[in-house]
Amino acid sequence: MDIFLENTLSGKKEKFKSINENLIGIYNCGPTVYDYAHIGNLRSYVFADILRRMFEYNGYKVDQVINITDIGHLSSDEDSGEDKMTKALKREGKPITLEAMREVADFYFLKFKEDLNALNIETPEHFPFASDHIKEDIEIIEKLIEKGITYNTSDGLYFDISKYKDYGKLGKINLSDVEKSRIGLNPEKKNPRDFALWKFNNELGYDAPFGKGFPGWHIECSAMSRKYLGQPFDIHTGGIDHIPVHHNNEIAQSESAYGVPLANYWLHNAFLNVNSAKMAKSEGNYITLETLREKNVDPLALRYLFLTARYSSQLQFSWEALEGAQNALKRLRMKIGELNDSSEINEAYKSKFESFVNDDLDTAKVIALISELLRDEHAIGKKSTILNFDKILGLKLDKKEDFEIPEHIKDMILKREEARKNKDFKTSDEIRAQIEELGFLVNDREEGAEVLPK
Repeated sequence: MDIFLENTLSGKKEKFKSINENLIGIYNCGPTVYDYAHIGNLRSYVFADILRRMFEYNGYKVDQVINITDIGHLSSDEDSGEDKMTKALKREGKPITLEAMREVADFYFLKFKEDLNALNIETPEHFPFASDHIKEDIEIIEKLIEKGITYNTSDGLYFDISKYKDYGKLGKINLSDVEKSRIGLNPEKKNPRDFALWKFNNELGYDAPFGKGFPGWHIECSAMSRKYLGQPFDIHTGGIDHIPVHHNNEIAQSESAYGVPLANYWLHNAFLNVNSAKMAKSEGNYITLETLREKNVDPLALRYLFLTARYSSQLQFSWEALEGAQNALKRLRMKIGELNDSSEINEAYKSKFESFVNDDLDTAKVIALISELLRDEHAIGKKSTILNFDKILGLKLDKKEDFEIPEHIKDMILKREEARKNKDFKTSDEIRAQIEELGFLVNDREEGAEVLPK
């Protein structure tokens, strides 16, 4: 079946065509490991996992890279502000050394991997650290120097965007709109959007032919993606906040250096919002997966919540929405656990499922399709078909959910059944409302009342 993806590069949904017949190369912009990831960050990796699983479901092999930024990421996109890893060292009372940076990075990388595991995200083939790829950064920068695309300032070596005529093509950035851009004014820059390839630092950093210091954040991704996937590769993903600066800078430097596209498809996930604002550490409104665990929330309830919207749609987070997702996931697992039908896959529903996931990962329609299948009294193979869907959803829908109806609820159900037998529907409805107020749903079946947590 054909696969269609919304390509930020063209601004259109396109039929996917891989570079190699059976192998897909995917680069996912990874975390800067100076702190715990928040659940807004983690939406990017659930999206990347669904993308990977979709290709595997369609018979492809996947070569996936999630990079780990442990150096060179400044707090501002304008190549200024404090280095995020240095900020972490100060916060944790460690010495300002490269060795301490790596120590902090290793700690938060392990915590990041624990989060991925909790969300049932498949492990990528590569987790490259930026600090291990200085040689590759220097190689690209030297090519750009040779081509006359760079210039020096007092604080670093910069890319001259006037030498790359397609700058801003990703997302169709308006280069004249400087006031609205996140790129600040630096009097030594030829253009406000020129960006650092290398930042000088004589006290702490790496030796390079053009001066001791650190690679720019953008050059790190260009170097690591090229090393592990080649150039061009199939798909580059990240959050929509990467479009205006980070990803356009990657494209400019990689394509200027080597004369071929960096990636053929660019996919971006929308924000997870809280109180109508983007969840972010800088805003102080972020929540970690550990916070969810402390509240006895199944991390896969968060994954379920993410899947109720298409990856490219903004999603509003609230504790009520998460609680609803947890209850919905529990009920779904319980219903699947009660099924005892044939092991045959229902081809009609499977065909619908494949059309949804292959249409730019429309997981929201898949969630609705599962409900439709469960309600269909004539459908065969419900359990095996839904578990087939779960190969992509990754919700562990075959997990056994233990649920015991409290005794006082059982008593109320018996009283309600008695009222129904006596056709006293007013009393029956009153008892049902009381049960729902106590946090349980009542579904009337031919074989009797079904009670589930609300």
